[in-house]
Amino acid sequence: MKKLALIFTATLSLAACAPSATTSSLKTSDTDNATTTVSQTLPDNVKTAVFAGGCFWCMESDFEKLDGVFEAVSGYTGGRTDNPNYKTVSYTETGHYEAVEVTYDPSVVNYGQLLDYYWHHIDPTDPNGQFCDKGSSYRTAVFADSSQIAEAEKSKNDIAVSKPFDGPVTTEILPLSAFHIAEEYHQDYYKKNPAHYKRYRVGCRRDARLEQLWGKSDAQGGKAVQSSGSYGSGK
Repeated sequence: MKKLALIFTATLSLAACAPSATTSSLKTSDTDNATTTVSQTLPDNVKTAVFAGGCFWCMESDFEKLDGVFEAVSGYTGGRTDNPNYKTVSYTETGHYEAVEVTYDPSVVNYGQLLDYYWHHIDPTDPNGQFCDKGSSYRTAVFADSSQIAEAEKSKNDIAVSKPFDGPVTTEILPLSAFHIAEEYHQDYYKKNPAHYKRYRVGCRRDARLEQLWGKSDAQGGKAVQSSGSYGSGK
């Protein structure tokens, strides 16, 4: 069962990665059609990577700011059920994580840089969720295929050594499994419902905690990470 550590009484209705009252009644549409339309415009050399970092709205927003990333799609992965949806994943123990599948151009941003960017946009010390969202679906994990897992493990080990904060890194590196695209109203939520998204993100104190962990410049990230060298692994 999802448990929310609500921060302010005034933000009770905003502190969960769930649709607002104005969007919860939206009918889920065929996400395959939307994804196919985007994929048809992508070059042949694209690759994908899957990350779980708490609320997938925030992971989408963060990764889509990064140069070389074409899109981040919200979905569910790592669980036991074949047809997960938001209700079952959030309110029952399916084992699924909220996650994003990131499609990127490796000639612009490589997997090592994605990993470094990911670490600086999560709280890797929390084994029970992220920020105000608590429960198994909000845990952090890197889902890596056979060509990615060694680099993912090394990245985690490097972060454990270089981290500027106390506490162990609890984020897991897990084998890549089936990725189930989330309901259409979750896709690009930060663009479709910017006011609610911003209230949620502030109310959940995501950026405040990231700044506390990583410092202001690292937590903010942005599109120029390659040129600045803030996150690039150099690989």
